Parts: sequence; structure tokens; C-alpha cells
Amino acid sequence: MGQARGFLAEGAEARVSEEDFLGVPAVRKVRPEKSYRPEDLDRRLRLGRIRTEVRLLRDARRAGVPTPLVLDVDEEGFSLVLERLPGRPLTELLGPGAGPLSEQEALCGRWGTLLGRLHAARISHGDLTASNVLWDGDHLTLLDLSLGSREPDLEELGIDLHLVEEDLNTLSAEAPRLLQAFRAGYEGVFPGARESLTRAQEIRGRIRYA
Repeated sequence: MGQARGFLAEGAEARVSEEDFLGVPAVRKVRPEKSYRPEDLDRRLRLGRIRTEVRLLRDARRAGVPTPLVLDVDEEGFSLVLERLPGRPLTELLGPGAGPLSEQEALCGRWGTLLGRLHAARISHGDLTASNVLWDGDHLTLLDLSLGSREPDLEELGIDLHLVEEDLNTLSAEAPRLLQAFRAGYEGVFPGARESLTRAQEIRGRIRYA
């Protein structure tokens, strides 16, 4: 059904390759075996993350948060096929030399709005860095929700926000202004924003003094 075209990336938990799937540009995510884990535990973890990602991608789209369409799921092969979307990761559009600061602030405001909608739908992302956000010139799309959860607690919401702050601090000397724009977008759509932002601040404090 799918015709392989090329390797894209390999992370700690998945290999991603480009392919055509029934004539549709696609990417295949494969969760390989981890020999250091007991076999039964490894299978359950890999399968659980695939099922989680499929469910959360679907639920996020229903909540108005753009995510890639799931084209195929192969539980025996521990893989799923997603539509391949055009665009650039947000990491390439933030920081020195990436464009006018006002444009970067606008992108971060949109990013905050997306996370606010996600949290308002009772979904956490779990690995929210700029590399997991795609910009096509008109819209932002969230990628890789495999570490997210449904009905997250306040700590999980705070972790999403803490990861964004850490990432922006790494990417740009203008992180305070970018974070301000992000938070404005977030607070504009999520009624529980104050509580989750407060929890993110508590998480930063715990890490700083650990």
C-alpha cells in the first residue's frame, strides 16, 4: 500500500520516513523494539503510545487544533502513517536572523492559542517544543502527541507550558517578549490559563532549586 521514498529522522522512540501511501504524500512512524526493556513491557509501551497518538490526534482536530490526518495504523508492525504536510518547523522561524521580531511574536501568539485550545479540550501534548509545531505560511499544525494524555491533571498542563518556556529560552535572546505573546494567545482561549501558568512557575522553581 505504501511505497517508501526516504528516511527523515530518528528520535529516541521512533523512526520517521517519507513515503507515498495510496498516492498521498505521507510519513510513516515506526516504534522500534527496545532490547533493554522486558519484551512484554516493551510491546505494551510501544502499542500504547501508538494508540494514544492516534486518539489524541483525532480528538485535537475535533477541538479545532490542526494535526496531521492518520492514514493507516499497523499495530503488528508498531507503526502509523500520517499525511505529510508542507511547511517548516517553528524552530526555523524563531531566534536570531529568523525574521522581524514582530513576526516571531505573532507566531508565538498563534502557538499559544493552539495550546490553549488543546488544554481547553482536556488534552496535554507532553513534548511541546517548537520542533513539534509546523508553519505552512498560513496555519500552525501540532505534531507528535504520543506523550500526551486525555484528561490531564494540572501538573501535566504546567509541564507543557514549562517546556515551551525552556525551548524559547534556548532559541532566542528575545524569549521574554516571545513568551509574553505566547501567554497572551494561551490566556485568550483557555479559561484555566491562570492556574496552569501558576503551576508552570512552580515547576520552574522546583527544577531551579532541585
